[in-house]
Amino acid sequence: MGNYFQTIVDLDATHADARTLADSGLDWLVREGIVRAELTDCVLGAPSGHPPGPSWAKAVGQEDWEPSDGLTIETGRTVFNCGQGEPRFAVCPRCAGRADFYTDRLEEIEGAWEPFGEAINAWSDKGSAAVACPHCRCPGDLTAWTWSDGYFAFGYLGFEFWDWPNFSPGFLEGLSRELGGHRTVLMEGKL
Repeated sequence: MGNYFQTIVDLDATHADARTLADSGLDWLVREGIVRAELTDCVLGAPSGHPPGPSWAKAVGQEDWEPSDGLTIETGRTVFNCGQGEPRFAVCPRCAGRADFYTDRLEEIEGAWEPFGEAINAWSDKGSAAVACPHCRCPGDLTAWTWSDGYFAFGYLGFEFWDWPNFSPGFLEGLSRELGGHRTVLMEGKL
């Protein structure tokens, strides 16, 4: 069992515009009837969130089941992740070399994670960090690395939906448009 979540992270939002963009995105979601404006006890790990609206089905690819929980919006510097498990590797933004954290037998590779863990902590504290690639040795912006299973995203704005069916591409594109055409990424996870 567990709770599933889908987080739509705005990769282009800055600290300065995250709150305004969050309000704009929420206004659109309410106008479309996807979520309700009022706050209730409908999300995991937060005091309140926005419950599904009467037209929630406009957001999903298939109406497999009705969402049981709602939406919370994260603003501020956040390391978004997929919940359970850990990334198996990261791909360098410069050379496309793969930094593996585990062997093919899923045994941890000693020391491989440390530079990434330090960079994640630095990004959390300062909003910028780089990691040197184990292949090309060039430092690459932490936020530009690609993670196995899309495990991490770094940003200042995320729309976190709890226990909803999978979103449709049209819904994701519509929210991105409402956020000024910003690049977004969909993260799926479970707790």
